[in-house]
Amino acid sequence: MAEPYAAGDLVLLVDDSPEELRMLSQTIQAAGMHPVIASGGEAALALLRQMTPRLIVLDAMMPGIDGFALCRRLKCDPLVAHVPVVFMTGLTDTAHVIEGLQSGAVDYVTKPVIMEELVARIRVHMANARKAEGAWIGLDATGRHLMALDSSGAILWCTPQAASSLRSLFPHSDPAHGTATEDLSMQLRQLVLRVLAGHSGNIENQSGRALKTEYLHVEDQVGFLFRLANADEGGEEIRLARAFQLTERESEVLVWTARGKSNREMSEIMSISPRTVNKHLERIFTKLGVENRAAATSVAMSVLLGRD
Repeated sequence: MAEPYAAGDLVLLVDDSPEELRMLSQTIQAAGMHPVIASGGEAALALLRQMTPRLIVLDAMMPGIDGFALCRRLKCDPLVAHVPVVFMTGLTDTAHVIEGLQSGAVDYVTKPVIMEELVARIRVHMANARKAEGAWIGLDATGRHLMALDSSGAILWCTPQAASSLRSLFPHSDPAHGTATEDLSMQLRQLVLRVLAGHSGNIENQSGRALKTEYLHVEDQVGFLFRLANADEGGEEIRLARAFQLTERESEVLVWTARGKSNREMSEIMSISPRTVNKHLERIFTKLGVENRAAATSVAMSVLLGRD
């Protein structure tokens, strides 16, 4: 399902107090942003299945799912983990502040709140989020299969495209969150050992499917940085990329579009936000010379079915 909200500066406000929500909503709106309100944790989760805000302002003490538990849950969800969370709460003890920050929040504001200060903090965190999102979209848009490992072969981070490639070989792994199955872990440990010995090699599953790896020597890098590539040259994505001069990621989005997947479904499959999917689609429509998904699907299928 498509996002029902515009991809502007949406701010999700989560609080069980109607008065607090009213005051916050008016402040956010007066500052030129677009408030969306949720009266508790469950309501917030329901909204986040339909839209991706730019930032979340969260109360800590709420019935049901409290703010700390909700924040931890959001930071485990790859679709919204990148969204900054700011706590605004009456809990002022140092232990609560630490708990809020350890749960994944970028800031912790205690009541009574000076609204001008809150807006200033929100703007700073939103600006930082935009910079991070821009860099991530830049990597993603070029289809970069990048992965960083520590000296033991554990995954430090990887781009969504690399995570997707690894999951295609090792379906029960979760590279986006740094976790790997036993067989993938063994492959990654051996990969680091080969690099230390001055060699290279592939990552291969038990069925013999493989990914090529290229070790990237980057000055001052943390860990071992690799570029991944498919060991074979087949596939629908490559045919579409060659036909329309698409990036790897754009061709992947076009394949899923041709299969009838919505933006939200593609975001879950590819571990990227629906907003990023939409950006890819805009570029795809331009390159294909079409105006909508139906036309893009028709053009893509002509190539895939050999009618081009």
